[in-house]
Amino acid sequence: MKIYNETIGRLRCTIVDSLAGRKPSVLVILCHGYGATGTDLVPIGEALIDQSPQIQENIQFVFPEAPLSLEEAGIPGGRAWWQIDLMRLQLAAATGRFREMQKDRPAGMIDSRDKLLEVVNQLSQRTGLSRSRIVLGGFSQGAMLATDVAMNLEDNLGALIALSGTLLNESEWQSRAPVHSGLRVLQSHGRMDPLLPFDVAQQLSQLLANAGANVEFIPFAGGHEIPYGVFERIAELLESMVSEQAA
Repeated sequence: MKIYNETIGRLRCTIVDSLAGRKPSVLVILCHGYGATGTDLVPIGEALIDQSPQIQENIQFVFPEAPLSLEEAGIPGGRAWWQIDLMRLQLAAATGRFREMQKDRPAGMIDSRDKLLEVVNQLSQRTGLSRSRIVLGGFSQGAMLATDVAMNLEDNLGALIALSGTLLNESEWQSRAPVHSGLRVLQSHGRMDPLLPFDVAQQLSQLLANAGANVEFIPFAGGHEIPYGVFERIAELLESMVSEQAA
């Protein structure tokens, strides 16, 4: 297994693969959450490669680092795709007023959307893979960004993976979702998530499903996290994409 850093477009990325120079048949791009380091999700890629020969022989993982540093906010090494008012977020979640935030398109979202889209496009050109062979996803804020990018493309990705994300930029996502009928979506959320309410995650799932996306929503008895059962479903999804390519 090889792990190395590379700047793609305007984002520093960590790349994990075991392909020994061969081009992947599926590409997975996963975005970390608010306050995490750029390498926070790298162990997921390593574990998926270790667990599955199909993934090991066919898939490359790319982990972009968010452009904003949170050093001055007292989070050493922490990064963000856009700034978050954590106090407002926690208050909205605690008082059942998250609905007000669903309509937000946070300052900085479009800039990060453009930067992540550059990564997607450059990797597509470099590998020769169409977007239908690219999986885009993330955790928490990274899941929100991945969803925003997916909604603003003109064609479908191979899959969208939204782990403990939420519904933001509601009017734009709602208007764009019908363009992505048939999009494969793997979404998970903890019933006891203290930051991003479970019912709002359900609303996102319903919005996508109503527009024709093929949504698998995985609830779990936990908080703001990625449980092992969700990890297993990610592995199964990726293995199925490899098998589809081989058929």
